[in-house]
This record gives sequence, C-alpha cells and structure tokens, in this order.
Amino acid sequence: MFSFEHHSEPVLHRKEFLLRFARTALAGITMVVVSLGAGMAGYHAFEGMTWIDAFANAAMILSGMGPLAQPATTMGKLFAGCYALYSGLAVVIVAGITFAPVIHRFLHKLHAEK
Repeated sequence: MFSFEHHSEPVLHRKEFLLRFARTALAGITMVVVSLGAGMAGYHAFEGMTWIDAFANAAMILSGMGPLAQPATTMGKLFAGCYALYSGLAVVIVAGITFAPVIHRFLHKLHAEK
C-alpha cells in the first residue's frame, strides 16, 4: 500500500493514482471505524452506557470535540483518558495514511523530469 514510485520514475497515471488513493482512504476509514468501535466498547463496559450514548461519547472524543458525559467510575476515567490520548494520535495517523498518496504525487510532480 505504501510503495511509492522513485523520483526518477514517471508520475503515476491518474487511474492508478486514484486506485492508490482509494486504498489508503479505505485504510483510514477502517481505522476510524475500529477506533470508534473500541471507544464504544470501552464506554459500554466501563461506564455502563447504552450503545447509543457510548457511540456519541466515543465519536465526540475521536473527533476532538470532547466527551458529552463525564465518566463516573475510576476505570471509566482511566479509559476516557487513554482513549482521548489515543484519539489525538489516531487523527494524525489517519490523515497521514489517507493523504500520503496526494502529498507524494504533489512532491513527485515537483521533482519529475519532463
């Protein structure tokens, strides 16, 4: 997925580039879905939230907006803190994975020989 062409090689054709971008976008979406599922499971298990409330809290933290409800239990607070730290890194990683082909193509076009 992350094997990009060398700067001495020609720029990838548009169709191949779009396929590469689709693969990385799918990887990013998969990571978001897995992260959201883990957050939902944690809030459900440690705080006893309903699935819809767990979804809302996990989605808000994963998006960087913050929790809707403050955790009441010690384990819930530990989970929420760890999940918030993970979520901050996950956003950066997902963006990097998803947009790596776009950035690579831009830089490659700058250095490609005509």
